[in-house]
Amino acid sequence: MIGRSSNPALTKEIFNTRKYDVSETQTMTLSGTINKSFVMLLLVILGAVYTWRMFYNAGGIEAGGGAAVTGWMAAGGIGGFIMALVTIFKRSWSYITAPLYAFLEGLFLGGISAIFEANYPGIVMQAVALTFGTLFVLLFGYKTGFIKVTQKFRAGVVAATGAVALVYLLSFIMSMFGVSSFLLHSNGMVGIGISLVVIVIAALNLVLDFDFIDKGSHAGLPKYMEWYAAFGLILTLVWLYIEFLRLLSKLASRN
Repeated sequence: MIGRSSNPALTKEIFNTRKYDVSETQTMTLSGTINKSFVMLLLVILGAVYTWRMFYNAGGIEAGGGAAVTGWMAAGGIGGFIMALVTIFKRSWSYITAPLYAFLEGLFLGGISAIFEANYPGIVMQAVALTFGTLFVLLFGYKTGFIKVTQKFRAGVVAATGAVALVYLLSFIMSMFGVSSFLLHSNGMVGIGISLVVIVIAALNLVLDFDFIDKGSHAGLPKYMEWYAAFGLILTLVWLYIEFLRLLSKLASRN
């Protein structure tokens, strides 16, 4: 039985997609999904390199490099969000919208990473290493059966992810009225503890993504679902990377 992932892109309802009489060459496969995940990752990197170089070519933080990439970051963030919504609601378009999402999200990540790096040298490589280290450790745990996706496990991760989303939404609404969520952004022990909890929740979403892709590759879904599943995985990785950046910046600011 296919369970539900807390990643909004990878839900149980997707498996209702199997309404078609398709041949084996037209169905989703594990290798195809992996290949498309690599393509999307490369597109993220391509977009990130563009805004990263723009920031430093403009002279970095001292010479107003942040202002040089602000527009590109906004375009990437807003465009990536729109492409994510389109991909979620029009899964059959994912072979177009998922790569576009990856590149646009890369524009945003490159700019924000450059700003973090300018303030805390070395932080980006640490965040990248932690993100992929977490990915491979959890993938190993899932493939060896050390981590099992039970209904209780899935329900717990879904509930925790929903709680994080609600807290961030409330924080965003409060910021619009000039109210700062001090504890959420604090570099004190409470703020660091919150970041650690969010990172754990984001990491556990990777396990649900692995389970979805594993089961989906045996469910006879249409070929375009490889792009859709890859999109869901990249979505979680981007979240995890940003949370690692936040945590490391909090730790660095204490020194």
